[in-house]
Amino acid sequence: MELFQTIIANISNFFWTYLLSILLIFTGLLYTIRLKFFQFRFFGHVLHNTIGQIFKKNKHEGTITPFQAFTSALASTAGATNIVGVPVAIALGGPGALFWMWAVALIGMATKYGEIVLGMKYREVNEKGIWVGGPQYYIKKALGWNKIATLFALFLMLELIPSAMVQSNSITTQVEAAFGWPVELTGIIMAVFITLIVFGGIKRIAKVTDKLVPFMVITYLLFGIILIVANADQLPHVFGLIFTNAFTPISAAGGFAGAGIAQAVRWGIARGLYSNEAGIGTGPIAHSAAQTDHPSKQAFWGIFSVFVDTIVICTVSGLAVLVTGAWKMVGPNEASSMITVAFSSLYGDAFGGTFIAIFLFFFVFTTIGILVFFGEKQAEYLYGLKTAKFMRIVYIIAVYVGAVGGLKFVWQFLDLMLAFVVLCNVIPMMFLSKEVKLITDDYVHRIYKGNGGKPRVTLFTSELDKEKNG
Repeated sequence: MELFQTIIANISNFFWTYLLSILLIFTGLLYTIRLKFFQFRFFGHVLHNTIGQIFKKNKHEGTITPFQAFTSALASTAGATNIVGVPVAIALGGPGALFWMWAVALIGMATKYGEIVLGMKYREVNEKGIWVGGPQYYIKKALGWNKIATLFALFLMLELIPSAMVQSNSITTQVEAAFGWPVELTGIIMAVFITLIVFGGIKRIAKVTDKLVPFMVITYLLFGIILIVANADQLPHVFGLIFTNAFTPISAAGGFAGAGIAQAVRWGIARGLYSNEAGIGTGPIAHSAAQTDHPSKQAFWGIFSVFVDTIVICTVSGLAVLVTGAWKMVGPNEASSMITVAFSSLYGDAFGGTFIAIFLFFFVFTTIGILVFFGEKQAEYLYGLKTAKFMRIVYIIAVYVGAVGGLKFVWQFLDLMLAFVVLCNVIPMMFLSKEVKLITDDYVHRIYKGNGGKPRVTLFTSELDKEKNG
């Protein structure tokens, strides 16, 4: 078994260190260049049409509001990866890993924008009258690659089983350390709460996420920024480490074992992708249910989500462990507790541990809820609604099994399965970049510039299809 796990780990490392890193960077650069650096040129416009329009109601086609779609998608990314995943990346790749997180996020904004544009363009209404979409739909409809669409749905459906296990285990260990609760009890509580939420479908999930996610994100950022400001004298040295280690090896220091450039790139890109999921294809699944009148408008939330998730939340977590020196106090094997050590340095052991445990619980709770929805949609696409309901139960069982630390050998497949998911999505995306450009140009020329530079309400027609087909 140990040899088997080593083989799986080596294969996963190869994919993430070389093949996927190159593909993801290339795809991000392709979309960034083809869209003429859209995510940077129109960033102010993106902010105006996302957070600036939160309370604006619309009656466009869709199942949930644009903001609910955003918080639902953000729920799958803003979680354990932002809090404990960033310290793990620093422990294994050094401070330079944070630089590569930023790099993959900046170009990942274009990738995620493109995914959501395509998801909105090719979404459809299912038997229950709910809008559904995602990579499997645009791969099949736009390219006719039915087998690749099926593989994407299958790999993602299976990958979410170990993903749910790892997520639930990350919280049970924290709760046990903070409150002494047995992992079995936390596992049962998690499973019950998840059941109550996911059996209400995307509408109930959205109602939970649009209340919990903004509150959790703002509160976590507030306490994190206060911690960083309290150690502001360390910031020049820390930023020096980040930019230096991104391009040169760093030696061992304290509990840190040292890291080379390849490790910084590997862990920075992998954790950056885990954090914002640009290229994985999960974002369009949630956003496809949104009420909107143009694909680009909803895709703006994708740009904003990557910014919030990686540029803001992950940066706060990373700087917190770096300015406090926690990254040198805790070894790689206990890296997930690094953020607790950092917060405890200012707020005290009792409050620091409790704070992280509580926020991890709610972050993971919302993350698992939307992951179950993602898995259901893959099962629905592959086998229909009855199988989707069955998979819902499978995921809930996986939450409890993972919470108590069961079937850990299954966890070994997480990185590998995710690699296959990414491959099935990013390669088709390369072939669809021209279509995303056409849709974006339509928005810019017909909506953005068509009303004195301000967006106006308009329906997205099939004119682009006519242009695309000559």
